[in-house]
Amino acid sequence: MSFVIRAATDRDLQPLYEMAKLTGGGFTNLPPDRKALRTKIERSAAALAREDDTATDELFVLVLENLATGEVRGTCQIFTKVGQHWPFYSYRLGMMTKHSVELARTFRAETLSLVSDLEGSSEVGGLFLHPGERAGGLGLLLARSRYLFIRAHRARFADRVLAELRGIIDEAGGSPFWDGVAGRFFGMNFQDADAFNAIHGNQFIADLMPKHPIYTAMLPESSRSVIGLPHPSGRAAMRMLENEGFAFENYIDIFDGGPTMTARTDKVQTIQDAKDMGVERIAGGGVPSLIATGRLAGFRACIGEIADGAIDEASAAALRVEVGDRVAHVAR
Repeated sequence: MSFVIRAATDRDLQPLYEMAKLTGGGFTNLPPDRKALRTKIERSAAALAREDDTATDELFVLVLENLATGEVRGTCQIFTKVGQHWPFYSYRLGMMTKHSVELARTFRAETLSLVSDLEGSSEVGGLFLHPGERAGGLGLLLARSRYLFIRAHRARFADRVLAELRGIIDEAGGSPFWDGVAGRFFGMNFQDADAFNAIHGNQFIADLMPKHPIYTAMLPESSRSVIGLPHPSGRAAMRMLENEGFAFENYIDIFDGGPTMTARTDKVQTIQDAKDMGVERIAGGGVPSLIATGRLAGFRACIGEIADGAIDEASAAALRVEVGDRVAHVAR
């Protein structure tokens, strides 16, 4: 396969911007804003240049490149510790139980509470594959390459990892969840709030949102019905996360109500199953696998074939490895 995952560089700004315009809104980690995207690339470059293996607040931006054409056709991001630069808020779905002796009845009410429970976790996000490439397992390569990157730099990541899935967005680009919850307090529509958050962070949520629990029964049905549901385009991503060991633990996004999935980092399936191998020969005919090599700016990943000590020729070229080098691999 002539595609490779590599670290983003300055020259990737324009293709990232073009892809950001295709997301359809609600995609906070990939805003259609050149300045915000440039800041992300610069932040990633600084993280890639730091050799010290300690956990701090960093962002890595990876891209999917078609080696045959040189085009960038996808991207993904990895945050080492969220909530260090600005608070990381979620809504936690809970249940409030009250009992009336006089009525001899127990009442249970579902609530939404604004929390920062997930602060300090690592995050995998910002995954976008160009619509023209949604075949051949490239989405899987993008998603799982993040776990191989984490494995290669384990000391720089937290013991818990999360993934926020985009929630339900209507045909007009609005969010039923936002309209029924936060929109009532902010006097701004979902698109404006989402764009502001992507560039300036969500501290304004803490400044303006009520701190007491919100009873979901008091929300309009249009808002209640989308709580914890992923956007239709994110259902496959949710299945991939579940296959990796992620689970929905009642945390949802404060903007669109989409589910936040969490996992213990060392229990992520790709991280658990990956193995290291020294390259002894360049030859095909092996097991279809995800293969990665290198550290930091030199990290590269692709889909190829692995046998005992052997890697296929196309993958060796894509990863720029030779006999004597080492690779990590996991069954596709």
